[in-house]
Amino acid sequence: MPIITVDDYPIAYAEAGSGESLLLIHGTLGDQRSFGPQMEAFAAKYHVMSLSMRHAWPGDWSEGGDFTIDRHVEDVAGFIRALKAGPVRLLGHSRGGHIAFRVAERHPELVKALVLAEPGGELDESLGGAPVGGKQAAGFSAAAQKIEAGDIDGGLTVVAEQTGGPGAWERRPEERKTVNRDNARTLLGQMNEQRKPYSRAAAEAVRAPTLLIRGEISEPQFGRIVEALAKHMPDTQRAVVPQATHGLNHDNPEAFNREVLAFLAAH
Repeated sequence: MPIITVDDYPIAYAEAGSGESLLLIHGTLGDQRSFGPQMEAFAAKYHVMSLSMRHAWPGDWSEGGDFTIDRHVEDVAGFIRALKAGPVRLLGHSRGGHIAFRVAERHPELVKALVLAEPGGELDESLGGAPVGGKQAAGFSAAAQKIEAGDIDGGLTVVAEQTGGPGAWERRPEERKTVNRDNARTLLGQMNEQRKPYSRAAAEAVRAPTLLIRGEISEPQFGRIVEALAKHMPDTQRAVVPQATHGLNHDNPEAFNREVLAFLAAH
């Protein structure tokens, strides 16, 4: 698989297609395989690259202090610069949506258009507070404890139900479970990722045209984040993927791909 080295770390990625660059950033417990249902469709129009973030499969995580949002933001920025192809279209899902948001906020010259698929995180007081962030953080912490103790599927069940509701792990296809199992220990690193909440000032600083996309039957906290960001980001569109939970790019890939490609075609 291809690799681009950023700050002495090999960032592995999957790629397909040709033309202008479209980067895909996965979420918690994911890797470059998380966008399997998108690669062929997106490759028909773009040079699409799905990144495995630092320490995600095919790498791993061991004790260390570099599994943070800030580290991953700088990795994406360094990856884009290494392409030497100018600003890119950038899509992030869940935690990857938070990373993509921060790249656009801090490095506006690198982002031509932005897609945030149910970006993860919390809202600060300027955006109405963090209504359920504490609950999710507690759930992820409990999951990490199970994983550290060797109960991999038990920990992954907790995470799946935090983001997808009761029974989410049992409903998950085996190929997605494999990706999550391969990245289970990254959750131990994520517990200290130093993720800052979204603020009104940060939202207003993102100048790239942005599509905010959510699942029709996703957990309420993701809709609250989408609505708060849409209210204050200068140039946004919103879309809803029918019959989709937080894993919207897998639950209804045809509708997800259609919404994303229509937005990108206009930008």
